[in-house]
Amino acid sequence: MQSKKYKFQHSTPIQIRFNDIDIMAHVNNSIYQNYFDLARTQYFEQVFQSTIDWKKEALVLAKITIEYFNPTFLDERIEVLSTIYKLGTKSLRMFQQVINSETKEVKAENKAILVSFGVEENSAIPIPNKWKNKIITFEKEIEY
Repeated sequence: MQSKKYKFQHSTPIQIRFNDIDIMAHVNNSIYQNYFDLARTQYFEQVFQSTIDWKKEALVLAKITIEYFNPTFLDERIEVLSTIYKLGTKSLRMFQQVINSETKEVKAENKAILVSFGVEENSAIPIPNKWKNKIITFEKEIEY
C-alpha cells in the first residue's frame, strides 16, 4: 500500500538505460537507488542554489527504505518526485517516488533519513540555518 499523499515541488526526469534492465525485462530493483540518489542530488542543488561542499559539511544517508509497487520497462518515461517533509535539529526526512510521467502510476517509493555531517568535526552537526531556511522556503508546507 502506498504512503500518504505528499506535495512535490521537485521532479527529476530519468533516462532508463539498457543496462538498467534485468532478465525479467524490467528495471532491476537495485537500480532504483541510483534514480533516487540522482534526484536527491538535483533536489539539493536546486534548493540550495549551489552544490554541497563535501569537504566542509554534508548530508549523509542514515536510513533508506524502498517499496516497489509496479515494474518499470525500458520504453517508459519516468521521473522521480522528491520532497522533504520533516526537518529536525541534525536530520531531515525525505520522501521520493518513481512514477510513470504519462500515466502517473507509482513504480516505487523511497523514505530516507539524512543527517547533517561536519567533515572537520567528523560527526553529526546541526543543519546549517542557510540550508534550513532554503528548504522551508522551497517546501512551503513542512514539519519542523
